[in-house]
Amino acid sequence: MNWLFVAPLWLSGPLLLVFLVGLSVLGLLFVRKWVLPRIRITHADSHFVGPIVHSVMVFYGLMLGLIAVNVFETYSQAKHIVTAEAAAIAALYRDTSGYPEPTRSDLRAALTDYVEYTIYTVWPAHRRGQVPAGGVDRMDRFEAYLAGFQPSNDAERALHGETWRAFNDFIIARRTRLDRVQEGLPGVMWFVVLLGAGVSLFASFFFHVEDVKLHLVLVGLLATFIASVIFVTMAMDHPFRGDLGISPESYELIYHQVMKH
Repeated sequence: MNWLFVAPLWLSGPLLLVFLVGLSVLGLLFVRKWVLPRIRITHADSHFVGPIVHSVMVFYGLMLGLIAVNVFETYSQAKHIVTAEAAAIAALYRDTSGYPEPTRSDLRAALTDYVEYTIYTVWPAHRRGQVPAGGVDRMDRFEAYLAGFQPSNDAERALHGETWRAFNDFIIARRTRLDRVQEGLPGVMWFVVLLGAGVSLFASFFFHVEDVKLHLVLVGLLATFIASVIFVTMAMDHPFRGDLGISPESYELIYHQVMKH
């Protein structure tokens, strides 16, 4: 199922819709032909079937809605974390302007190298759900330059302390981002989502509807709605994957407008 998270939305969306609607249509035709004739269902039975189907849909809709909201909040938090890391890098780069040479050039070169690596190497790996280890070496190099500087007056000591604070904020934001790369709904949750969709659709097959075409339309509309909600949840489940994956735009702005300016 992992390929669905990285597939283009124009492919995964229609594919999921066609699969769920097609499965529900085939299931309805099978039930009406082979199951319903063996069961005595009258219009009066709809008074019992209706509340049962309604209860199933209410509980499933509530569960699916809560999961979709949680996925959206996780996506928003991941985007905020990326912005926070980029802001910490920008502040760190600005702080280095007060250092004397050659420390200033060394710090800025190390930080620029980290941003380039993040944009051109880390982000494509994030799209695949991977976390490259090369960023650690670049952070260690920057930290070594920073630790090797000895302030000679109060102004430099104040600047050095502020730079260390910005560097710590940067480390925290980076670590949090990496923790979110492989974050997503656990497999058991997806199992419940798909099982609930199947149960909801299967329950709708047992309504007593004389016109099979009307029954097909109603079940198809129900399957379309369920597929749409599942698709949105799937598209945003992994914040860094797929077409809706968070972009490195925040880092690119800093790289082009601050570092390369």
